[in-house]
Amino acid sequence: MGKEVIVNNDNFENEVIKSDKTVLIDFWAAWCGPCKMVAPTIEQIAEEYSDKLKICKCDVDQNENLAMKYEIRSIPTLLVFKDGKEVKRSTGALPKERIINLFIDLI
Repeated sequence: MGKEVIVNNDNFENEVIKSDKTVLIDFWAAWCGPCKMVAPTIEQIAEEYSDKLKICKCDVDQNENLAMKYEIRSIPTLLVFKDGKEVKRSTGALPKERIINLFIDLI
């Protein structure tokens, strides 16, 4: 794993809500095939945009409270936060250019 930040119930507030950067969160699980497919793309984006964007990963099995709070019903789900608020959401494995389109206008 590259520059992704692992978020959980304990650090979500500081890492996401209080972040001074736009945040892309990948809600995933180890058993999820599409999550495994998108993981290398998320890592690439983390490397390429680390100066302007914070990339976080949240394991839904270990953080059920966060998954319920943000109504994660299927995975992978990507959420984009700006100034502490969710501004965009996408569910399912997406190609790199579609993931970038979720946040590019917010960084």
